[in-house]
Amino acid sequence: MQTSEHVSEEAAKMAKMTGGEGPDLDVGTPVQDILKEDKEALENAPQVLKDSLKSGTSPPKPSSTPSTQSRSYSTTRSLRALHSDAMTADDAADSPIFNSVNAETGEGQDLMSSEATIPGSSGHIFPLPELPLPRNTHLHYRYDPVVDQVTNLLMKDGKLSVAQRNMSIILTHLRTAPAPTYSGNKPLLPGAPPASHLPLNPILYLTLAIDSVAPLLRIRSQRGAAGGGAALQIPIPLSLRQRRRQAVQWILDAAEKRKSRGSGRGLFAQKVAEEIVSVVEGRSSIWERR
Repeated sequence: MQTSEHVSEEAAKMAKMTGGEGPDLDVGTPVQDILKEDKEALENAPQVLKDSLKSGTSPPKPSSTPSTQSRSYSTTRSLRALHSDAMTADDAADSPIFNSVNAETGEGQDLMSSEATIPGSSGHIFPLPELPLPRNTHLHYRYDPVVDQVTNLLMKDGKLSVAQRNMSIILTHLRTAPAPTYSGNKPLLPGAPPASHLPLNPILYLTLAIDSVAPLLRIRSQRGAAGGGAALQIPIPLSLRQRRRQAVQWILDAAEKRKSRGSGRGLFAQKVAEEIVSVVEGRSSIWERR
């Protein structure tokens, strides 16, 4: 399919048929020439362009060769070429956009020099990102791992938006509730921050509560492991994600047994948040279960 032409291309063809002078598609048209024909645009133009038009000193028209151009910008590629493939490395090296030359002194810094590029990556002005990319740069991993796992465990019937709303209610409660009081009988993980710092970081608050009551292993009963028909209890170590899953399941079970203190769609999320605070303060029954 043939795409429609640009306005400047149509104006150039009309000027060629009528014998007039249209826009130059190779090097572009200076802004001052456009403002001379558009009075309304001239009124809203910057004062610098107005002073330039009053003094009658318009910038010289650049030539087609980059070596003799007298201004730091140019539209050397036609509009039809802009709709095609991207510029190659050779075109980018010859373009004055990548070569900041001072029009008065003729001095400048070549951005495409070997100092500003990476060896083996011709054409890159800025450094490339280090590989492998971090996990959180992907769209599906933009949340904290603990928040993402708890949200999935809160989800019912595939309603992710409802689970995300409940997760937001939980984090809001942890951020706005008073600071918890640590219990000496139920110590948290070593290196836990002061209790007054937890509301400042609700994700750390949530992670600390889950990891503190997470079990380290599970018991598997295997018949015949000890010889004969007797079953032997074998401890199996759990991974970090398995430990957190079991702890979140315990917290959700304990939250369902809490008495309701009202009604509303965020009631269960409020009970989960209160159970998390109870875990940090050492008042929850999950400690005995652990």
